[in-house]
Amino acid sequence: MPTEPVRRRPWSLALRITLVVSLTMSAVFAASAWLVSRSIEGHFEELDFGELQAVTDSLGQALAVAEPGGDAAAHRERLAQAVAGHHGVYFAVLDGRDRPVYARAPEALLDAARHADPARRLAPEHLTVWTLDADTYRGGVVTVADHRVLVAVSTDAHEHYLARLRQGLWWGALAATVLAVLAVCIAVRWGHAPIRRIGASMRGVTSDHLDLRLDPASVPPELAPLVTSFNTMLDQLQSSFERLSHFSADIAHELRTPVTNLMTQTQVALSKDRSLAAYREVLYTGLDEMDRMRKMIGDMLFLAQTESPRRRLQITEVRLDAEVRAVFDYFEALSEEAGVGLRLNPVHGGVPPATGDRGMLQRAISNLVGNALHHTARGDTVVVRLRAEGGSVRVVVENPGTAIDPAHLPHLFDRFYRVDPARHREGEGAGLGLAIVKAIAEAHGGTVGVSSSDGVNRFWLRLPAAATAPSPHILSAPGARGGARRAIPHDSEA
Repeated sequence: MPTEPVRRRPWSLALRITLVVSLTMSAVFAASAWLVSRSIEGHFEELDFGELQAVTDSLGQALAVAEPGGDAAAHRERLAQAVAGHHGVYFAVLDGRDRPVYARAPEALLDAARHADPARRLAPEHLTVWTLDADTYRGGVVTVADHRVLVAVSTDAHEHYLARLRQGLWWGALAATVLAVLAVCIAVRWGHAPIRRIGASMRGVTSDHLDLRLDPASVPPELAPLVTSFNTMLDQLQSSFERLSHFSADIAHELRTPVTNLMTQTQVALSKDRSLAAYREVLYTGLDEMDRMRKMIGDMLFLAQTESPRRRLQITEVRLDAEVRAVFDYFEALSEEAGVGLRLNPVHGGVPPATGDRGMLQRAISNLVGNALHHTARGDTVVVRLRAEGGSVRVVVENPGTAIDPAHLPHLFDRFYRVDPARHREGEGAGLGLAIVKAIAEAHGGTVGVSSSDGVNRFWLRLPAAATAPSPHILSAPGARGGARRAIPHDSEA
């Protein structure tokens, strides 16, 4: 069985920052030390070249005035006077047979000059460094007036100074790097202090303390977006937790009532012998209660599936006018029995189709129309309007009726919410119809809303529109009254 590779833990932020800054500072200090050392070494080379150039020029002038076959002693005297005052400079003038005419240099340096290729003139690039018997010389060999001229200067003092300088620079760079690392460690720890405080605050968040919020103004600007996102997450968690708690309490309350009724009716029926008709009535009553529980459980399961992020919608183009007419067909018998009319107000030119899951959108429209039917008096009419609004389509269901108190409007799409709790036993539903409409709208990226004014209650559902333009015959689509009736899922009471 293959073993899983061990995942290496990522480096900490403090370690990353410390390493990057430390390596950068070390490289900067090392480069600075090398540049300083190289600059001083170049300066010494320029000084040495200037001194050697002066000696070479003086010797050249002395050799230029020398006469062939002249007095050798006078010739050496002129050479000695030419280099007078140049201390620390070694030089030698060799004749055509490499014999010294005048020399003031060690023999080893003279041997090196005899084996060197002379240049026509002295230049920085022609200088050579000789190391002879642990001594170091910088100089050159040039040809002047048919003579080989050696000029050199000892660089031992320069080398000793540069060695001490380099040592000092490297020790200084090392000390500066250590100080920089310590400063970075302190700065990182100080800079991460707000993060540690945020972490300590986050550890205080529990199911009993979801009201904790962090102040974005109390943290550095770089962490303000993190704090804001954390607060937003807590808002969502608190809202979801409270909604779940209320939902659980509502479920317990809604299920307890029918179960209590069933137990009470059963206990009464068993308290004494009754007729077959009485037992049949008890069973019918129990069947009604169980049917209510079945619908309630089905609605709750549908809500849970709708809100699940793993649910995959079967997205298609949905002609909303055709779906509204199909819903009208479904409620035809109920509307005729209640004496309530159903009317779709067409839009000239039609509206674009919506994009969504056809079955779910059918259920949302059915719930809105069914809710309007339950709250419309005999002789009135439920009106459905379709509107195109930019990149969306709005379905508006209007019914005349008593105005809804504005205090109830924000909660009408909440689960188990009823404007009049006394209607609970009179109706068939559990108050989940409008909550299902809202869940379907949010699953499609749409919105819902309600308004009540001028004796008309309006519930609307807004959905994203398809990109294609509406067809001219959209208002005459199949599904009008008299066509085949489709089975449309519906929650009897919103």
